[in-house]
Amino acid sequence: MIVRGRVQGVFFRDSLRQRAGSHQVAGWACNRSDGAVEAVFEGRPEDVERLVGFARSGPRQADVESVEVLEEEPEGLTGFEVR
Repeated sequence: MIVRGRVQGVFFRDSLRQRAGSHQVAGWACNRSDGAVEAVFEGRPEDVERLVGFARSGPRQADVESVEVLEEEPEGLTGFEVR
C-alpha cells in the first residue's frame, strides 16, 4: 500500500503499528523519499482490510490524499516493523 498526502511526521507509521498489533497483522511501514508512506500487511483478509480502512483517513494529524493498494504474494512475515 502507498499512502500519499501529509502522512510523514504525523505518527502515521506508529499508528499503523499499533493497529496491526491489535488485529494480529504482520508487516512493515516506511517513509518514502517522495513524502508517501509505504506499508505491507499480512494477516486475515478482514484484519488487513481494517488496517487499509484506517489508512484511508490515518491519525487525526494526517491529511490523506490517496491510497494505492496492490496485492502481492504473502512472504510469511511476523510482527510489525516501522522502518
